[in-house]
Amino acid sequence: MKIKFLLLGTSLSFIPILSFAQCVETTNCETLGYTENSCNNGKGLKCPFGEKWLCAGDENTVCEENGFKYTCSGTGYSGGSGDSCGGKYTQCNCKSGYKWDKGSCKKSCSSSYKYSCSGTGYAGGAGSACGGKYTQCACASGYEWKNGSCQKEVLNGAQGDLYYCNGAVVGVKTLSMDFYVAMKDLGEMNWHNANSSCQNYSFCGNLKGVLPTKGQLLTMYNNKSSLNSLLLTNGGTKLTEIYYWSSNVYSGGYYGNYYIVSMSDGNVYNYYYNSNGSYVRPVLVDY
Repeated sequence: MKIKFLLLGTSLSFIPILSFAQCVETTNCETLGYTENSCNNGKGLKCPFGEKWLCAGDENTVCEENGFKYTCSGTGYSGGSGDSCGGKYTQCNCKSGYKWDKGSCKKSCSSSYKYSCSGTGYAGGAGSACGGKYTQCACASGYEWKNGSCQKEVLNGAQGDLYYCNGAVVGVKTLSMDFYVAMKDLGEMNWHNANSSCQNYSFCGNLKGVLPTKGQLLTMYNNKSSLNSLLLTNGGTKLTEIYYWSSNVYSGGYYGNYYIVSMSDGNVYNYYYNSNGSYVRPVLVDY
């Protein structure tokens, strides 16, 4: 069934409701339905008792004012639902795989299509979209897809000059070095405790440190400025301007003297193993 509205083809084109033509006591134009100051489309009747007008809209305007505004054509549409007015409907029928949602037939997506893939850390959708959403998102550099969102990537292992453990920097080096230096000293102690402390020091999980060799300590001294900058920038403490124990024996084996290296001038000395005058900084060699 199509709904029709009574329109005239003459210049006046609109017939007021019959009750307006009946004899009434009132001479109030607005009470009689004459509420407009003028009719922009030139269609209407002027109130016989004043300057107000009763205007008529065209068919499309009247239809839309009554909710008939959908043509129900295009991808996903199977026609109009219910009565039409001016070729339009108040609602549409949708094809299989589509559903009526907020004034249009939208593709019916499974619940897995739930990610808009926009915002900080997102590079867009991964795979095909449905209804503007995706089953998974592609993440920007430095982010990873985890638990349904692009999260800041948790770094592990060697990353250039830095060594990470669960996102935290646990060691630094310069490009000329083949080992990483721990972020902090372990304190001042004798050689035996220094060696034991380094072997038990965990850079990450079961990844243990060692007491640096004399050569490694000299490399640390030669790169001290760069190392200190990296250490301080990443939450560590700079190398102390004092002696550090090495793993190299000077003489006498385990109960003899061991080499120590001064971080203030790079000089090498030997020191009795049971003396407490030198510092300890573990290094990571096998990574």
